[in-house]
Amino acid sequence: MFELMFCSLLTILPDYLYRRYAQGKRFGKEITFFSIWYELRWGITGCLMLTVSLITMIFYFHPSTSSATLYYRTVPILPEGSGRVAEVNVGYSEAVKKGDVLFRLDSSKQQAALETARRKIAEVDASMTSAENDVVKAEAQIQEAKASLQQAKDELDVKTELQRRNPGIVPQRDIEKLQVVVNQRQAGVDAATASKTSATLRLSTLLPAEKASAQAALAEAQVDLDKTFVRAGVDGRVEQFLVRTGDVVNQLMRPAGVLVPEGAGRRALQAGFGQIEAQVMKVGMVAEASCISKPWIIIPMVVTNVQDYIAAGQFRSGEQLIEAQNVGQPGTILAFLEPLYKGGLEGVTPGSSCIVNAYTSNHEEISAKETGTGRAIALHVVDGVGLVHAMLLRIQALLLPIKTLVLSGH
Repeated sequence: MFELMFCSLLTILPDYLYRRYAQGKRFGKEITFFSIWYELRWGITGCLMLTVSLITMIFYFHPSTSSATLYYRTVPILPEGSGRVAEVNVGYSEAVKKGDVLFRLDSSKQQAALETARRKIAEVDASMTSAENDVVKAEAQIQEAKASLQQAKDELDVKTELQRRNPGIVPQRDIEKLQVVVNQRQAGVDAATASKTSATLRLSTLLPAEKASAQAALAEAQVDLDKTFVRAGVDGRVEQFLVRTGDVVNQLMRPAGVLVPEGAGRRALQAGFGQIEAQVMKVGMVAEASCISKPWIIIPMVVTNVQDYIAAGQFRSGEQLIEAQNVGQPGTILAFLEPLYKGGLEGVTPGSSCIVNAYTSNHEEISAKETGTGRAIALHVVDGVGLVHAMLLRIQALLLPIKTLVLSGH
């Protein structure tokens, strides 16, 4: 409407002034309701063409969209396993800090496994004490065997010396028996030494390994027990937390609730612009937004990122070929906008629907020395018509509560 009124001042009004003062035609005489379309045909035709061109230029170089929302990601409250709820520590909606226990699952099985692991460590400690005693016992047995061996050797040496000095005084059979006794007691020393080596290896290698395994099993059991305590992963607010004692929760089908991270949906606004704006939307563009949760307020913003892909074109490979005509409607160019000033989104509820205008700025190109005069004038016109879009946004923001509360029929 504003574009039509503005264009009529440049086309229909001059045409009428020419007819009135140059040709002397007046309303009610030569210009009537039936003849106005013929008398002012040049002005009306020019007005329509100029209006269409102006609207096209405004909406192309200064894109607008009502598909803008403060999107935010929520964290589902899920245990790492499954089980029955034994204790609930938060209410339906409550602020929580990172690490706070939200609820606890039944942990009788995990506690039993933890106690078993502790008992295993105690058993290994007892075995190590026993092994130390075995080493001491083996050492004593070695000393005893060495003493018996030495006694047998001394007796053998005495009788051998007597036999050498006076042959026949000692029967050869006794010497052979003493040699067998020495060999037997030498074997006893070797057996006692081997027993000590075995006890030492068991004490220094086998039992420490068993204790390490038992400690690992204890740590694993402790981890399993800790998993029964479901904690908040981030600072935020628990919403729709309806789980109660006795409920069964699992990762696949029974989440306990939703955790909204602190600050979620309060940093940036995401807006979807038409695909035709792909060549216009650039990072750094100044924009304005008006959100339904904060009416009558215009929020200055800046485009910080423009997504290079259109979501409507994505697909998951399967057993069927893609049929392009099955795409329902063309997707949008997703742009991320942040407030130009600190605290610009304060008071805007995350998830709120917004209206966004982005404005093309050609100041740098206009100021460049190599830009021609004609192009500079055209770029000035492009930047100037953004004022019309800014006025439209403010009118929309002014009428938004009325449209929502009165004209929506709710």
